[in-house]
Amino acid sequence: MHISLIGVNHVTAPVSIREKVAIGTQQLADTLSSLRIYTPWGVILSTCNRTEVYTVDENAARAGKAGLDFYKSLLNTSDVYLLQHAYHIEDQEAVKHLFHVASGLDSQITGEYEVLGQVGNSLDAAEKAGTVNLPLRQLFQSAIRTGRRVRDETGISRNALSISSVAVALAAQAVGNFEKCRMLVIGAGEAGKLVAKAAKERGTRQIVVANRTRERAQELAETLGGIPTGMENLDNELGTTDIVVTCAAAPHPLIHARNIKDVMKKRPELPLVIIDIALPRNVEPEVGKLENVFLYNIDDLNHLSETNRKERESETQMAAKIVAEEIDKFLLWWQTLEVTPIVSALTRKAEEIRSNQLEQTLKKLHPLSDEERESLEAMTRAIVNKLLNDPIQCVKADKNNGYAKALAELFRLKLEKH
Repeated sequence: MHISLIGVNHVTAPVSIREKVAIGTQQLADTLSSLRIYTPWGVILSTCNRTEVYTVDENAARAGKAGLDFYKSLLNTSDVYLLQHAYHIEDQEAVKHLFHVASGLDSQITGEYEVLGQVGNSLDAAEKAGTVNLPLRQLFQSAIRTGRRVRDETGISRNALSISSVAVALAAQAVGNFEKCRMLVIGAGEAGKLVAKAAKERGTRQIVVANRTRERAQELAETLGGIPTGMENLDNELGTTDIVVTCAAAPHPLIHARNIKDVMKKRPELPLVIIDIALPRNVEPEVGKLENVFLYNIDDLNHLSETNRKERESETQMAAKIVAEEIDKFLLWWQTLEVTPIVSALTRKAEEIRSNQLEQTLKKLHPLSDEERESLEAMTRAIVNKLLNDPIQCVKADKNNGYAKALAELFRLKLEKH
């Protein structure tokens, strides 16, 4: 069984590429159904900084082709320029990558906690879609367990930043005194909650929450002493706000250049800072070209992210050791999984031979007592087990599975699919 991973992230692709393959929570079920056209077994992990497709197959080339073909369908293109932003890794390297992702070691913000929940959600969604088999389930459950252990045993996530908190920090740099600023948060999901909370902690006294569902905006605003509003009131709110942070799950831009142009005519002397951390982006890139408008997207957070990364270097080293240990455990399990059908077939064939030969022998002997029969059974079973013990241990310890293949051929084993 082979693992294949194809994806893009904040290191390999700019936001303009990542948003083309971003998959929102509401679209994930349908997208997993589309994945089944290419392979029966796969998991999709899509966050604000990555979209990754994990597939497994007994044939390595087939697993890789399935992921690549699906990725092309997401982009709706075979354009070489777009595909060059993707990474394709397999087997042990794919395992290592996922474990680092779940542990916050591959995030734009080192140690961020949100990605662990996103890895768990991706597995849950695939389970519901019926695209998870035993190898994939064990892979993701092991990665989640590793991520929890890293956060429990190191300080990598202690007082950790998130994309949302870094966005607020960037806004603070842009406007200075937060207490006098009015902030508009577009999106009342998890990212919106984190943005609003971070802004409140920095002293923002006026927070307006806009959301497609008015009830969710109301709920978040109440917890922070903010003001809820509907998306239909965006233009009015934009006319009086100082900072806008957008993090709504929407397939198309919510803020257009033409709208901001009209808004700025009414407030020519008042600058507008917009920080768009949504993927796909909520704000048209052309908005940043307007006078007195300062537009930042998720890729503009790199400077603050690098500072956070340097502060956590010692914890990162400790986390990496834990990850390495957990990878070894998983690979041992994976290796055992690979040879399990052969070991099972061997023990099954040996047991059939033992029981048949014993039965033929018993027919030739005078009637035995139950105790005598049980003793004979135990003796023959012990002989078989001792004979098979060394070959089975060698098969399990062989990382290249050469012994397993030889065993299957020598004993002409009939293998069952696992």
